[in-house]
Amino acid sequence: MSRFLEVAHVTKRFRGLTAVDDVSFGLDKGAIYAIIGPNGAGKTTLFNLLAGVYAPDAGSIAFEGKPIAGLAPEKICQAGIARTFQIVRPFPGLSVLENAKIGALLRHRDPLDAEQAAGETLRRLDLWDKRRQLAASLTLPDRKRLEMARALATEPKLLLLDEVMAGLRPTETDRIVSILKALAAESGLTVLLIEHVMRAVMALAERILVLHHGAAIAEGEPATVVRDPLVLECYLGAEALE
Repeated sequence: MSRFLEVAHVTKRFRGLTAVDDVSFGLDKGAIYAIIGPNGAGKTTLFNLLAGVYAPDAGSIAFEGKPIAGLAPEKICQAGIARTFQIVRPFPGLSVLENAKIGALLRHRDPLDAEQAAGETLRRLDLWDKRRQLAASLTLPDRKRLEMARALATEPKLLLLDEVMAGLRPTETDRIVSILKALAAESGLTVLLIEHVMRAVMALAERILVLHHGAAIAEGEPATVVRDPLVLECYLGAEALE
């Protein structure tokens, strides 16, 4: 039986640089899976391959048993994969609700239906009370959650989260962790996240993939991976176990 998402021997090169080097992993439906590693490890490039920004130079990517490598981003989004970005860039002159509505229009062609669906997404992200505010007026934690809301409004089966907790205080991180746990439990959403905040990774992820210089150096359950000597040397450091 095929995995919900299957990445097999994927490689991406940019001239002389191998950004992703023969990476393989798989996700089961409803799982929360994390990708960690130092800056420049190839994490966001891997996301860009999954989301259709780039086509791999080698290897294959299958989603629900169908090949998606090389498809345009809009085709991949229509198939059920949505993603956020490290640098959040909402439409600043639009309201919070209008930003979410843009995502909802993918599945709901009627504007009123799209607005209703967007509103439901904002409620789940604790943004309903700010629906009429301009996106430009939001704090960083609220912009992070709006970035998630825009992706979730497309009603994805797989959500790719690129450092949505970077720069947040511990209480704000815990709030997003709680939201993601509830989403996974209630809707069966599958989540793949890139994250440096190990507090969040350890609270959420069932399995972790560690990248270094584009290659996978460890993969497995969090408690095992964070004690891997190579992971400690290349990324976490011995203080991670203190």
